[in-house]
Amino acid sequence: MTAILTGPWSREQIADFLDQQAIPLRLGCHTSSGWPVVASHWFVYRDGALWCATQARAKIVRYLGDDPRCAFELATNGVPYRGVRGQGRAHIDPERGPEVLRALIARYLGGDESEFAQWLLARARDEVAIRIEPTRLRSWDFGRRMTGGVSPAPPEA
Repeated sequence: MTAILTGPWSREQIADFLDQQAIPLRLGCHTSSGWPVVASHWFVYRDGALWCATQARAKIVRYLGDDPRCAFELATNGVPYRGVRGQGRAHIDPERGPEVLRALIARYLGGDESEFAQWLLARARDEVAIRIEPTRLRSWDFGRRMTGGVSPAPPEA
């Protein structure tokens, strides 16, 4: 499925931005009661999908299992603000949980040597992967308005 694109960046620039950012993805979905919830997750972008991992018993796994529609945002925390947000469908993949967890540990911790990484890996058998297939992607870049008319270069394509 090819996501509908809006905003100033091309598909390649969005992919580069997602590849470069090692900050948590904000993932929104509906709870069992119908209320929305937002949770932050480490992510990796591969083959047009966003991948996260979490414990199989996490509430978000149940919520996304009940209703796979979701929203997400990845935005820089410093000036100039820029980012990507979108909507998509989430798929829970129990088989790929440990694999995705290892990729996330490498991305966010730089390796598996730390005590925290070892703690996460000790729980890997209970991890599931969340694959988010974007249906809509919107990029934004406030660089021009926040830096006096000079916008920093968008992510390399």
